[in-house]
Amino acid sequence: MTRLSTTTAARGALLAVAALLAAGPAQAAPHAADTGDYLYLTVTRGDGTSGNAGTSGDAGTHNALLLCDPPQGFARAAEACAELETVGGDIGRLAPVKDAVCPMVYAPVTAQARGQWNGRPVEYRVTYSNACVLAARTGPVFTLD
Repeated sequence: MTRLSTTTAARGALLAVAALLAAGPAQAAPHAADTGDYLYLTVTRGDGTSGNAGTSGDAGTHNALLLCDPPQGFARAAEACAELETVGGDIGRLAPVKDAVCPMVYAPVTAQARGQWNGRPVEYRVTYSNACVLAARTGPVFTLD
């Protein structure tokens, strides 16, 4: 009897997701490429290094493809698109949430974004001290389902 390892299962899941993304949103992809407003978002528990971040199959990793015309990808996509529009897609320029109070607990989360906004490439990766700080600094952008 052959037993699949977690790594093998995760690789298979990644290949399946990649195939679905390549085949599934065929109608949305050309429009997204025209406007340039799409981001592949990832939030991973840990600092994003191989030692303390899981694979994409872990409960500690959440992914979404954010499309903004029309907004889709996760529950708060419309809010995320509106916020990103105000800063020209530059996540680092997002205004922090006013009056946010976060605990001083170190439970790092790494937020990553790759894609295009108005035809310009977007690359973003920051590790925050905890999920509260992430939400306070990036608003709805990384509030993935």
